[in-house]
Amino acid sequence: PLPRGDGYEFQDKIVGGVIPQQYRPAVEKGVAETMKEGIIAGYPLVDVKVTLYDGSYHSVDSSEMAFKIAGSMALRKAVQDGKPVLLEPIMKVEVITPDDTLGAVIGDLNSKRGRVQGVEPQAGGNQKINAQVPMSEMLTYANQLTSLTSGRGLYSMESSHYEELPSHLAQKIIAEREAQKKEKAE
Repeated sequence: PLPRGDGYEFQDKIVGGVIPQQYRPAVEKGVAETMKEGIIAGYPLVDVKVTLYDGSYHSVDSSEMAFKIAGSMALRKAVQDGKPVLLEPIMKVEVITPDDTLGAVIGDLNSKRGRVQGVEPQAGGNQKINAQVPMSEMLTYANQLTSLTSGRGLYSMESSHYEELPSHLAQKIIAEREAQKKEKAE
């Protein structure tokens, strides 16, 4: 794996002619397509370095398609042998809330796996809460904040970064995606 956020890197370290130069881009294409379509629950693979060290070539049986498939199969095997994780988007959230609802709003953010980074007093008896919260937990937040603050709260959010999804949630998502895949096949 590469450090989080580094994307994808393909290195051709073939020495000699074990794989002719004309077929090496097909290996990379197979890897890139498999990364895009995803291996775990159909989610794209990110932050991966793939190095092509070795292979074999047969003058009659080798083709671009064969090397593309080989690249895809090699990546799938490497992922199965590795310890891949699902990542989730984390949002930078700012909430403006009246003083009298501060505790309820902080408690709600905490219940959403949020991490409060700080609270700053604002004019007019309000408080600004800075937090990081998984995007999946914020999908219905407007209604919840309205309810908690009797319509007096405001919030904004922007993408911050990605973090590893807790394993119990990852297992649930993978199981749901597999069930959906199975339904489509039937």
